[in-house]
Amino acid sequence: MFTGRYAINPVNNEKVPIFVANFALMYGSGIVMCDAHDKRDFRFARKYDIPLKFVISPNGKPISPDSYKDAFTDDGLLFNSGEFNGMPNREALPKMAAFLEKKGWGKRTLNYKLRDWLISRQRFWGTPIPIIYCDKCGTVPVPESQLPVLLPDSKKADFRGTGNPLATVKEFVGVSCPKCKSRARRETDTMDTFVDSSWYYIRYCSPHETKAPFDKKESSYWMNVDQYIGGIEHAILHLMYSRFFYKVLRDMKMVRGDEPFQRLLAQGMVIKDGAKMSKSLGNIVSPDEIIEKYGADTARVFILAAALPEKELDWNDKGVESANKFLKKFHVLVAQNNGMKKGPLSKTLSLKDGLMLSKTNRTILQVSEQIGNFELSYAISSVMKLVNDLSNYSESPESKKEILFYSVERVILLFAPFAPHMCEELWHMLGKKTIISSEKWPVADKKLINEQVEASFELKDRVRQDIMAIKQLAKIETPKKIVLYISPAWKWKAVEVVKKACKDKPDFSAAMKAAAADPQLRANAKDLPVLVKTLVARLSEYSNSVAVDEVRAINEFRQDIENEFSTKISIESAEKPSFDPANKARNALPLKPAIYME
Repeated sequence: MFTGRYAINPVNNEKVPIFVANFALMYGSGIVMCDAHDKRDFRFARKYDIPLKFVISPNGKPISPDSYKDAFTDDGLLFNSGEFNGMPNREALPKMAAFLEKKGWGKRTLNYKLRDWLISRQRFWGTPIPIIYCDKCGTVPVPESQLPVLLPDSKKADFRGTGNPLATVKEFVGVSCPKCKSRARRETDTMDTFVDSSWYYIRYCSPHETKAPFDKKESSYWMNVDQYIGGIEHAILHLMYSRFFYKVLRDMKMVRGDEPFQRLLAQGMVIKDGAKMSKSLGNIVSPDEIIEKYGADTARVFILAAALPEKELDWNDKGVESANKFLKKFHVLVAQNNGMKKGPLSKTLSLKDGLMLSKTNRTILQVSEQIGNFELSYAISSVMKLVNDLSNYSESPESKKEILFYSVERVILLFAPFAPHMCEELWHMLGKKTIISSEKWPVADKKLINEQVEASFELKDRVRQDIMAIKQLAKIETPKKIVLYISPAWKWKAVEVVKKACKDKPDFSAAMKAAAADPQLRANAKDLPVLVKTLVARLSEYSNSVAVDEVRAINEFRQDIENEFSTKISIESAEKPSFDPANKARNALPLKPAIYME
């Protein structure tokens, strides 16, 4: 409501109407001045017809409040601001503060967000507060020689009443004053547990220290904490109080460094049926039920796979069944391949062998990084994909037992943190005698990561998908003939030239200019404009591409595709095809053969 009174703005002597309002302030109560550059202020002023002035615009030119329905909240340049006109608004703030201080109209101050909090509780169990109350001396601290104050035997306390049970133990409450020795009483409140939890992480560094809260030398060695993990509902305040304690101890020269924790992970909540899972709502799912039906590993894998740790987890019973189904598949993979044997890897590898080794070592790199980043659901997904690839590889008659052993051994190690019980069993099924949890984490052999081999199998997937699409489009149920036209080598050169010319952004003009300047590409000038235009449009597809022997790759998986489509496949060079009735060969691109079907 309007008070009928005005404040005088000392800068320009303008009258500012004073309202009393239930206006929410971020920190406590106080006085705010309506501002055309704050949404809540702007709307309040509009509701009560309080005049507003804009003082910031994108270019520093005056703008009228009448032309705006809401506040202007972007950064910009000042106008209507006297000597500060034309300045960026954030740059002007400290200069305005200095101006007001110089004029004696105000002063800068710090605004602390940390509030005082209640540290005491009226209950028996807790850390006794070392204070004694004396009628003569007042509040007296317990002498250091009498610390710590220990709780009395709980059998002596009366827990039947409504007050603090600790106050019913007469020999605990009744003491002598440390100063005058007259009758006094001990404080019966106990400290809340978070007082201890605000510094207990330092105590862990020297748990057996008896003469001090912690050993300074030990804490200097172990601190700071590498990783802080807490529930999202309490981590913020606990984190703040822990930092407060630590900085006090730092100022007392008891610890080194400014921060107690190096990295924070605030865990998300579990949601079921649209609400937070809690006892009060009666929507708790007991782990015992899942463990009894599916086993502990299923519960672990589901929870970790369902969402990233910091996100909300939406509980889904189907997800539990899906996790259990995967664990069974993993178990079958090892159980049905008991002929696997450890041995040196063959020097002559097929593309399928090379792909399996490449995927295994790439997955080791991925999972190691994902676990380090707490991307646990991604890590589980990576392992699942590798297990699927291993299952497919194991079903091939040409699969090598030593490669299968090599990959299975490593995938079990990768999955052990997520499903420790099953992986322990699988480890022993491989003939191992050690406990898997004591084994070293697998290290990727980067020499076995082969991008060309991986690209070859991406080519297989692309060819298969293209054949499927043509079949559906042409409504051909069983093709009589399929011909693949392989792109010539000069088109690979065009890919590299275009990628280099379009390093910053797709640019047909720059790509065409670079292609025309290359002698090898100039020899194919007639086809160059169409090819360059196509490559610029598909630039994202070739961003991480590597050149592969497409003929060898297709010959490697030709039998698989022929079996799938019940048709023989012919391979032709797109440069000089012996058979090209529909003139398809000219459409062949690197990693994307042109296809003729009848």
